Amino acid sequence: MPFQFFSVSLRLLMEKTIIYQIFTRLYGNRNETRKPGGSIEENGCGKFNDFTPAVLKQIKGMGVSHVWYTGIIRHATMTDYNHYGIPRQHPAVVKGRAGSPYAITDYYDVDPDLAVDVNQRMAEFEQLVERTHKAGMKVVIDFVPNHVARQYKSICKPRGVKDLGGDDNPESGFDPQNNFYYCPGQRFTPYFDLYHGETEPYIEEPAKATGNDCFHNAPGQNDWYETVKLNYGVDYYAGRTGHFDPIPDTWRKMTDILLFWAAKGIDGFRCDMAEMVPAEFWGFATKQVKESYPGLVFIGEVYNPQEYRRYIASGFDYLYDKVGMYDAMFQIIRGHQSTQTITGVWQQTDDIRQHMLYFLENHDELRIASDFFAANGRKAVPALVVNALMQQNPFMLYAGQEYGERGMDCEGFSGHDGRTTIFDYWSIDTLCRAAKKKLTPDEQQLACIYNKVLNIARKEKAVAEGLSFDLMYVNRHCHRQYIFLRATKTARLLVVANFDDVDVSVGVCVPSHAFEYLSMREKAYRATDLLSGSETTLNLCSDRPVTVEVPSRSAVVYKLK
Repeated sequence: MPFQFFSVSLRLLMEKTIIYQIFTRLYGNRNETRKPGGSIEENGCGKFNDFTPAVLKQIKGMGVSHVWYTGIIRHATMTDYNHYGIPRQHPAVVKGRAGSPYAITDYYDVDPDLAVDVNQRMAEFEQLVERTHKAGMKVVIDFVPNHVARQYKSICKPRGVKDLGGDDNPESGFDPQNNFYYCPGQRFTPYFDLYHGETEPYIEEPAKATGNDCFHNAPGQNDWYETVKLNYGVDYYAGRTGHFDPIPDTWRKMTDILLFWAAKGIDGFRCDMAEMVPAEFWGFATKQVKESYPGLVFIGEVYNPQEYRRYIASGFDYLYDKVGMYDAMFQIIRGHQSTQTITGVWQQTDDIRQHMLYFLENHDELRIASDFFAANGRKAVPALVVNALMQQNPFMLYAGQEYGERGMDCEGFSGHDGRTTIFDYWSIDTLCRAAKKKLTPDEQQLACIYNKVLNIARKEKAVAEGLSFDLMYVNRHCHRQYIFLRATKTARLLVVANFDDVDVSVGVCVPSHAFEYLSMREKAYRATDLLSGSETTLNLCSDRPVTVEVPSRSAVVYKLK
């Protein structure tokens, strides 16, 4: 018999972490022009000041504990801010009119697009941090350690700080103390036209290696050609050998950047493509940051399960559970896998389960309601319930997900791909209509469900503090339902999630071991469904199943009294 209950966490989380990812440029933009490839003047842009106390109160009311403001640090853009003293970027090496927030041009500056007064942009960001804290939430921003924009140049670095690449020897392809990798004697010659409508071409000689580990001078269309790879002392030209003594210059510069933002009151960093940077650096950097800011969290974008434990040991608090839980839920929602799969997925990371971040959407993934995923946000409600309530670990959602945002626009550089653009000036349909109180009844109902589920996750002790018991091994007849118990000494929940398109009547078996492990008595319980408010009596005994009625694409969360 497989090991079916979740082991006791070494670090009980007294409060469930719910992260709300916001693409800052889009969130508050109410301009509905939506011209594909449009400029900031045509399509508008969200601002720091859009996050008023009232807006933040609403977000907090959803059960959110952390706001991840995506796209804060200044990145490459086609919008010209030269008259503010901000260097103009050559459009040949910028993706989209607005540019990718993961092509950083100055690690010590914020995106001028987001400011009402460009000259006061950092002050406006600091005020946003203060407002978010006053609203009772914590602030997470991106840290992009693997690569920078091709025309990186800091104009806001503190006195005494040397720029990335400033002391490099470009005649050496690899040098442990260089900040970049080079292709000596070779000019940058990518697949595209280097003029891009300009009178002068973009020139880079010698060419620098491209961000996605492309170590030659001619990146292709699918490469991260707008970025250059940072050198952390790993010699990719000689079989990925590490040169970490003496400490590489990049380690110190990037740690200083983390400390700079931590001093602004940041509560956490979502670290982009963390596994493309050596774990040795993370051990060095997180130790220094946490010594000064012990409550600060590091969230790592790591996709290789074989590396999870190494990166956690290097100081990461949470890691994306993409190739495990997300991929399984994607297939289950679409009807391509059995819910029995979920058990095997959590078992793979049970020893580090408090570190795994569950999600159903983010800026990289398909919108649930897109035609390429489920075509209806309601279909993911059972997955929401399972991911948010099954364990103590964090859950993340992406702004607009709670309304069933479809992401089916063709915004410009970002095509018709079922994702919300990160490259273009745009506004999000559901967020605009929510602000104007023009959501459809179905969208309002979905938002209500998200509100209930996330607040259950935050407020119910059985979720934040309780043990978990997976009931699927005694309910093998269930392939479109997932069943589990959560319990503390004084609070107990029975959760049945139904991924099927029809209402079901499920005979739920609870084994004697579950009663023993959770210190529960076999008896009749008065049960209240925290989602619908309905009440019933559930006679829980190990020798016979109890019948539970569950609506289609929904769940019941019974609080047992």
